[in-house]
Amino acid sequence: MGRSDIFRALAIVALISVFIATLAAINRRPAPSAIPDALPASAPDDLSVELRRCSALGQQDAEDPHCQAVWEENRRRFFGRPARTLPPIAAPANPAATNSVGGDGR
Repeated sequence: MGRSDIFRALAIVALISVFIATLAAINRRPAPSAIPDALPASAPDDLSVELRRCSALGQQDAEDPHCQAVWEENRRRFFGRPARTLPPIAAPANPAATNSVGGDGR
């Protein structure tokens, strides 16, 4: 075994030890959190409730202005823009409910 073979073996051992040390350093670091300020899953916000309501409406109610505002706010949050307040939900016009109030004095 010549001198060059010894140096070659030492170089290989040194490279393997550097590789193992690098792997140990990578695995020792704490994992970065993907969502820095995540809300707990047990307390959904108003937007997620409204998104579920609007998605349950179906295709026929896709033109609902409140749902369009909710989806726009969802897109704003997704792309990292600051959140805005949602417009209030308009009460559905139900003639039976207005007549049951007793506006005619009975």
